[in-house]
Amino acid sequence: MPLKLEGKRAIVADVHEAANGALAAAAADYRGMTVAEMTTMRATARQRGVWLRVVRNTLARRAVAGTKHEPLQEVFTGPTMLALSHEDPGAAARLLRDCAGQYDALEVKGLSIGAGFLAASELTRVADLPTLDEARAQLMAVMLAPVGQFARALGDVPARLARALAAVQREKAAADS
Repeated sequence: MPLKLEGKRAIVADVHEAANGALAAAAADYRGMTVAEMTTMRATARQRGVWLRVVRNTLARRAVAGTKHEPLQEVFTGPTMLALSHEDPGAAARLLRDCAGQYDALEVKGLSIGAGFLAASELTRVADLPTLDEARAQLMAVMLAPVGQFARALGDVPARLARALAAVQREKAAADS
């Protein structure tokens, strides 16, 4: 059943708003996926904070026009599903990588991070990016490493002194006996 003009305008406005605030976007061909698989994928997307929507190509082109994800327009052919990440740039890529491994019918068309377009072959590279929490933990580990080494070095001096004094005491005790 064809959409009326107002329905199309609402879809374009909704997708445009979502794409405008997204850190990353990905487009995929979902042809051949079952309803159950799509339902499972949508539930997983909600859990991971990924905005997922099936959109007609003409509406998707209009919706991403004027956003930083405009380069994705070149892959809007055939059935298209958009995945948008608002909090974590790698979330959409991780979702599509995991689901493409589960569902053979899902095929990634392309990715957009910032204002750049990445081919589907770059999916794994983007999906392997650390999450915000992982990146913070890595940064803290790097920042704390010198402090920890310094603390261990400072703690080592009194321990060495105590071992040296104990050795001297043992030598004196052995000499006295």
